[in-house]
Amino acid sequence: MIYVTGDTHGLEDAYKLHIFAGEHPKLTRNDYVIIAGDFGAIWSERTLAENLRYYTELPFTVLFVDGNHENFDLINSYPVEIWNGGKVHRIRPNVLHLMRGQIFEIEGKTIFTFGGATSIDRHYRVEGRSWWPQELPSFEELDEGLANLKKYGNKVDYIITHACGQRALAYPKLRAQAGIKIECPECQLLSNFEDVVEFKHWYFGHFHIDLRLSDKYTVLMHKIVKLGEHGE
Repeated sequence: MIYVTGDTHGLEDAYKLHIFAGEHPKLTRNDYVIIAGDFGAIWSERTLAENLRYYTELPFTVLFVDGNHENFDLINSYPVEIWNGGKVHRIRPNVLHLMRGQIFEIEGKTIFTFGGATSIDRHYRVEGRSWWPQELPSFEELDEGLANLKKYGNKVDYIITHACGQRALAYPKLRAQAGIKIECPECQLLSNFEDVVEFKHWYFGHFHIDLRLSDKYTVLMHKIVKLGEHGE
C-alpha cells in the first residue's frame, strides 16, 4: 500500500504517523507513507539520532520529498543511490529522501517528485543554521525533471511536491483558507509540469491545511490518504 500525507516538521507533527501505524497494524516495510515536504527530522547533528529513531520505529517505509524547512547541507551529505528508478538519499533503511525531478515506479504506479519551496520567514532565520538557500529549486533540477518526464512520454500516475503550481494556487478554496504566499517563484517553476504532464492526481503540502481542491489536486497536512484517493 502507498499513502501520502503532509508536513511532519521533525517530531512536531509526526505523531500522526504513529497513530496511523496503530490503526493499521498489518502494515510492513513493504508499505509506504510519502511525506509531501517539510520532513524536518534532518535538522541538526545534535537532534538527528533522536529524530530519526522516531521514524525508524515505524513499521512501514517512510519516503519524503524535501520542503523548505530542511537542513539541505545535512541531507546532501548522504550518498545518492538509485531506488525504484529514481535518485534517493537513503537516510535509514526505512527512511528515504525522494530527490527532485525523479520518477519512481512503486507497486506498478509511476510517481514524479519535486521538492522545495520558499521560506517566507527566512529573514528571521540564520543561513546555514535555520535556513538554506537550496530550499528553492534550481533550473538544473527543472531540466532534469523535464528530461525524466520526457522518457515517460510526459505521462505519470501521480505527482508529489511540497509547493504547487500556479494553477493549483489559483483555486479560491486554497487562497481563502491558506492565503497566498508573498513570494512563490517555485509555484511558477512547478507550472512547467502542469503545462506538459498528463497525470491522475497531484498531492502537495506546505500550506498546513487538508483540502481537496479538485479531481486533480489535493493539499495535505494532517490527513494520511491512500494514493489515488483525494481526501475530503
